[in-house]
Amino acid sequence: MDREERIKRRAYEIWEREGRPKGREQEHWDQAVQEIEAEGSESERGPVAPDPTVGTAPAPDTNKPGG
Repeated sequence: MDREERIKRRAYEIWEREGRPKGREQEHWDQAVQEIEAEGSESERGPVAPDPTVGTAPAPDTNKPGG
């Protein structure tokens, strides 16, 4: 499916989800563009692996004076 068709479908989904309001076509289109672009960025980066350094630093010793 080409990019414009994906945006069109997403904008329609947003419009329906928001109760089909009139006069907000451009807002829905812009939101759809942002969402589709974000999805593309995520797929280009691939899966996100956890940072192995998170949570491995020792906790500061609060029992020492001045610490």
